[in-house]
Amino acid sequence: MSDSRKAELERKKAKLQAIREEKERRKREKEAKDAEDVSSRSIKTEKDLRAETEEMLADLGILPHGELLSSLPSTNSDLSITTTDSFFQSSSISSTKFLPKKRVTSLSVVNVQQTNIPPKEQVTYNKQTQTASTANEREVLVYDDIAGDDDETSLPTLNTSPPTLSSKMTGMPHVEMVKPALTNVEVAGIKLEEKQPEPLELSEEEKHRIVVSPNFQRFFERSSRVIERALYEDCNIFIDYGGVDGEEKEGDDKSGIKLSLNRYFYDEHWSKNRTVTCFDWSTLYPELLVASYDHSEDSPHDPEGVALVWNTKFKKTTPEYIFHCQSPIMSTTFAKFHPSLIIGGTYSGQIVLWDNRSNKRTPIQRSPLSSNAHTHPIYCVTVVGTQNAHNIVSISTDGKLCTWSLDMLSQPQDTMELQHKQAKAVAVTSMTFPSGDVNNFVVGSEEGMVYAACRHGSKAGVTDFFEGHQGPITSVDTHCAHGQFNFSHLFLTSSFDWTVKLWSLKESKPLYSFEDYGDYVYDVRWSPTHPALFATVDGSGRLDIWNLNNDTEAPTASVCIKGNPALNRVSWSQSGHQVIAGDNMGKIWVYDVGEQLANPKIDDWSKLVHTIQEIGRASCRERV
Repeated sequence: MSDSRKAELERKKAKLQAIREEKERRKREKEAKDAEDVSSRSIKTEKDLRAETEEMLADLGILPHGELLSSLPSTNSDLSITTTDSFFQSSSISSTKFLPKKRVTSLSVVNVQQTNIPPKEQVTYNKQTQTASTANEREVLVYDDIAGDDDETSLPTLNTSPPTLSSKMTGMPHVEMVKPALTNVEVAGIKLEEKQPEPLELSEEEKHRIVVSPNFQRFFERSSRVIERALYEDCNIFIDYGGVDGEEKEGDDKSGIKLSLNRYFYDEHWSKNRTVTCFDWSTLYPELLVASYDHSEDSPHDPEGVALVWNTKFKKTTPEYIFHCQSPIMSTTFAKFHPSLIIGGTYSGQIVLWDNRSNKRTPIQRSPLSSNAHTHPIYCVTVVGTQNAHNIVSISTDGKLCTWSLDMLSQPQDTMELQHKQAKAVAVTSMTFPSGDVNNFVVGSEEGMVYAACRHGSKAGVTDFFEGHQGPITSVDTHCAHGQFNFSHLFLTSSFDWTVKLWSLKESKPLYSFEDYGDYVYDVRWSPTHPALFATVDGSGRLDIWNLNNDTEAPTASVCIKGNPALNRVSWSQSGHQVIAGDNMGKIWVYDVGEQLANPKIDDWSKLVHTIQEIGRASCRERV
């Protein structure tokens, strides 16, 4: 069995070997046959080309190579040199007139030298605008082939004139307008434009429906505000910081101790002939200022109370937001931990709340007019506390202090009546909290008295009083600058008695009285950065900046507003480099404070300690 198996394997191996040999033989035969075809094809091609060439020469009257050599003379002296033109003329005889029986024209061997001379470029201009044919075309340098389109015109005949040289014949470079290649994105965009349908025409009713829709109103209000900011910017985009433009120009120096007018805010419709009643700055956006206004007798049909939010960063002359209500607004403030909310205290005794995220100009919340809340004008409203625990504190002229929650203005969380020694209620005109304190506060009254009070504890209510003014107190402000020493016990008051007084919570009598005034002093405010600096405004239109470390008899810087309007309110920017004043005509004046005046020096804190000590000793001597 195994022998038969081996014999069968041997037979298969022999058969496979025979198949391989047959394949090799066929492969060799095919390669030999291909080589013969290639050689025969090349020989045939050469012969065909030679025969075709001789036939073409015969048609032109030129003898073949063998006959030409037999017709040449035997000596070299018979050779003559002719020009290229004579060669072309003698060899350009028409085939139709060639007679083979006639005597053949003698030919000569010549040397041919070809020279290409480019034509003189002619440039012409016209008075028309020279523009490209299309915006998408551009100039490209291209080269053309020397040979023509047809081989029959490669040699001139006797009946044709010599061709003129051009870029097409000589292969010289020339400029052509070529459209650039388009990318896939551009091709898709062109196709999309071609497929876009014509815009749909809207009816007047549909247009009106879109215009009054809330989404369009929000879009239009925000877009118009952005465009208005951009239009009012007057920055010099051509300034050269390396040249004279970058040099400091004379008169632009703001590093001194002067007050320079930067701008003023005024709206012909909303603030004209309205008295500015209160200011406040946004803690999140330091450039935003909210101002409240009293009613206007010239606009009986407009809302009586107006609150405008101005932007000191951009040069636009219109307010960022406009809010109003039906009662004059006597006080206003930003919600410290809710930058989009603005709180107002009205003459009718209501607390109102606006939201700049809403399209409404009227309050989104308001407190009720009831005996549980205020029923008299609210001249003071502020937000005290921290991010997680804060409240609105308001006080009215009947001495009622209310504590509110922003989430619920339907009723106050807490109320308190301010009374001094169980006598009549304190008619409060102004209020301030010492820096970092949420319980103790100071108020000024119509009778000229200053009271210290607290909100909570066993001694809630009036805790102390300060007597010194001879008229109603218009403003009270505690020291707010933070530094090496704590001056939070100091506060300033202004009054109708033409004076400003400096007080300490530790003393019942004023430390000093500033009497350089000739009219009612309506407001006084400490600088938020400089320990010894404060600003005052009066009824004659005068804005004064005092520095206790320099002089206590006269202001360090002073300016009178044009037209001498009565200035009702004054406030500092958070940086301390600007001071603003509001008048009784509805204008808000913005002044830049010189750096030497606004920026505190290192020793100003210690100087103020010595100044207070000197003032205290002087007041003691006067009492004695």
